[in-house]
This record gives sequence, C-alpha cells and structure tokens, in this order.
Amino acid sequence: MAAAVAGFVAWRIPDFDPVAPRVQADTAASEVRAHPRARRFLAERLDASTLTGLALTVALGLIALGIIAAGLLLVMTQHNAGLARYDTSFARWGARHATTTSTRVLRDISLFGGTELTVAITVVAAIAVYWRIRMKTVFAFLLTVQLTQIVVMNVTKWVVDRPRPNFERLTGFSGSSFPSGHATAAAATYAAIALLIGRGRPRLQKTLLAATAAGIAAAVASTRVLLGVHWFTDVLAGLAVGWACFAVASIAFGGRLLAFGAPVRVAEAAAAEVDASARAQSRSSAAAGTGPSTM
Repeated sequence: MAAAVAGFVAWRIPDFDPVAPRVQADTAASEVRAHPRARRFLAERLDASTLTGLALTVALGLIALGIIAAGLLLVMTQHNAGLARYDTSFARWGARHATTTSTRVLRDISLFGGTELTVAITVVAAIAVYWRIRMKTVFAFLLTVQLTQIVVMNVTKWVVDRPRPNFERLTGFSGSSFPSGHATAAAATYAAIALLIGRGRPRLQKTLLAATAAGIAAAVASTRVLLGVHWFTDVLAGLAVGWACFAVASIAFGGRLLAFGAPVRVAEAAAAEVDASARAQSRSSAAAGTGPSTM
C-alpha cells in the first residue's frame, strides 16, 4: 500500500527542473504584478540574502510538519487516543500469530533498517552514483541524511523515553521505544538513494524507485511492530522523522542539483529575472507614454 501511494504521488508530480523553468520571465512578472499579495510574498521569499529565503522557508516548513506529526503521535500515546488505540492490539496480534518461519522472515526484513545494513547500502549507492555522475557532493548529501536522522532520532528517544511493549519480544532492541530507529533509518536512507539513482532518468523509473523506497520503509516499520519491539505509533513517528530529515537534506543540497545552497542561488536567479522583466516593462511603458501620438 505504501509503495502504491508513493508511486502514484511520484507519477503525478511534474518532472520539472528548477534551473530551467518552462514559464517565461515576462509571464511570471505579469502574473506577479496582477496579484499584489503574491508579489509581496514572493518578494520576501525570493530575497535569498535574508532569513526568509525560499530554501529556508520550505525547510522550516518541512521540519515543522515532521515535529507536528511526531508530536501528535506522542500526545496520542500519552492519552491512548487516536492511532494509539491500535498499539496494544497490533502488538498482541503479532505475538499471538508468530511462528518460527514468520519470525525469521520478519527479522531478515528488519535488517534493512539496521545500522550495519543501511550504512553498507549507503556506501555502495554513493560509490555507484558517483561513478555515474562524478559529483563528490553525493557523499556529502548521503552523509548529511544519515547524520541528521541519527541525531534527531536518538535525541527524541532520549527526551521521550517511552517503554517498549511488554509482550513477547522476538528480536533484539536497544534504547527507548519512541520513535523507531529502524523505521527512521529506512525512511531516510532509501528515499535518499532513490533520489540519487533517479536523477536524469525517465519518469517511470523515478516512480518505481519512489515506490520501492516507500515500500521498504513501510515493510521495515511493520516488522518492528510484529516482532514485538515497537508500538504502532513508534514506527509511524519513525517514518515521519526519517522522511522529514531526507526532505530537509534534499532541499539543502538542491535536490536534483546536489550542490549545497543551490536553492538560494536559484531563488536569486529567479528574483533577478523578475526584476529585469519588470524594469523592461517599465521602460517600455514610459517610452510608449512619451512617444509621438498618432491619429
């Protein structure tokens, strides 16, 4: 289900290039002039020299969404409301229906969110992508994703300090329960790798990569619940935190551009284009007003 949803979203998102917009500058300028409120908003966000630059605005928005999602889930766990009502039933279902074969399979799938395997896959993917595109920032991008999700996840665990489920625990674990470290690592790691591998490829391949990344993350999250080492809300929070960390790192590195701070330079270029078009339009209007009249 997660793979299907992610694939649909990836297919529907326009395959745009932020440094090669299809809309002409004069068209953008005329639309901005026709909407005063939008003009003021864009003027603030396209001013990359201030703290309200476009990249910072989007990054803070994504961070806020991740915090809100994790916060709502935490409140649900404290009051046993909302999705937290399913925590106990899912944990009991996993313990009651566990078999030797199912436990072995779930443990194997769970490894895809473990530290050893995610680091190994990240290194292999970084080398493979660098070999193809020859951009050293590939390593910096993946390192940023990994460090960000590790720090945010461990700090949250330490602050919340939620006890693990007290049913049958079918695999190893460490630390507190909220959020799930495996779910966080899987969400951030495979989304980042999918983004790198998909650079410059056809939309169908990008869609399949996004679906695969989301499917792996959801599968890893599910195993942690069924193996009895995490509550349902733990893994949901882990997915939210992992994808938020990936999104912020992607914006910081310019997404497809993979150059740290690239969104700021794109914003500067866009602002310059709008200003140039506005000045040209002003000069044209002035020239038309002062020119000789015709009968």
